[in-house]
Amino acid sequence: MIYIHFIINPISGSGKHNLSQSYLLKHFPSDKYLIEADYTNSKKHAIELTEKAIKQKPDYIIACGGDGTINEVASCMVGTDIVLGILPVGSGNGLASNLNIPRKIKRAIDIIKNGKTDCIDVGKINEHYFFSNTGVGIDALIIQKYENSGNRKLSSYIKAALSASFQYEAAPASISFDGKEINVNPFMLFISNSNEMGYKMSLTPKASLSDGLLDMVVIPELSFLEKMLLGTYVLGRSIEKFKKAEHYAVKNVKIKIPEKIFINTQIDGEIHAIKTNKINVSILPKSLKVLV
Repeated sequence: MIYIHFIINPISGSGKHNLSQSYLLKHFPSDKYLIEADYTNSKKHAIELTEKAIKQKPDYIIACGGDGTINEVASCMVGTDIVLGILPVGSGNGLASNLNIPRKIKRAIDIIKNGKTDCIDVGKINEHYFFSNTGVGIDALIIQKYENSGNRKLSSYIKAALSASFQYEAAPASISFDGKEINVNPFMLFISNSNEMGYKMSLTPKASLSDGLLDMVVIPELSFLEKMLLGTYVLGRSIEKFKKAEHYAVKNVKIKIPEKIFINTQIDGEIHAIKTNKINVSILPKSLKVLV
């Protein structure tokens, strides 16, 4: 008997996925599977539900939502023997796409039933885990505006990006890694574990979930025309053409922004206020088991 515990965000994406325990029971025969499901009702609730589920020792815990929900569930599972599964019903679904998990629920369920597992790397920014990406700079402001829009669509993300590009003011930062130190006013400081950031867009197309490295992109302050050019390249999935984007493969990064007291970051597409002006980013190789 395979025990599968589902953590469902009922409002992920458009909120029209209609995932329920009764629906799941139709796809998992009771003679082979024990199915339980919990539903989130607020941000961070998935953490509480996952911690309770872990105590029941399921074989798999399935995160049903977008990258934010997946982050909350997976953060509780790092270093455990329980396997993470994903039903991607969010908006961006960057991590699921990198893992080749389809958005069609029935096909994603087939992946769960097949039971093929792998281990992936996990990123860590101070005390927070990330599985897809994290960012300090304009992308944190973009996510803040995107969340405030109340509309999880690509068009809303683009509007948020345009608005943020006019408003964002870079602050001097010191970035240390591999014995090097870079001093820059970063328009964007983006660190990724996966090759997609959602909506099929990517700043790090060469990133791998299992190479023991993070891909870091540093972009200095830009003129208005350069900002528009960058946006065109990101939407066109051709960031490698943007010459001002510096790419680095890193294991550990230390970031300090002396002019700040707190630093706003985005972590897997959710805004976080980190209550310090110093950030440590690192990689935990192959520390999360996933269904693929």
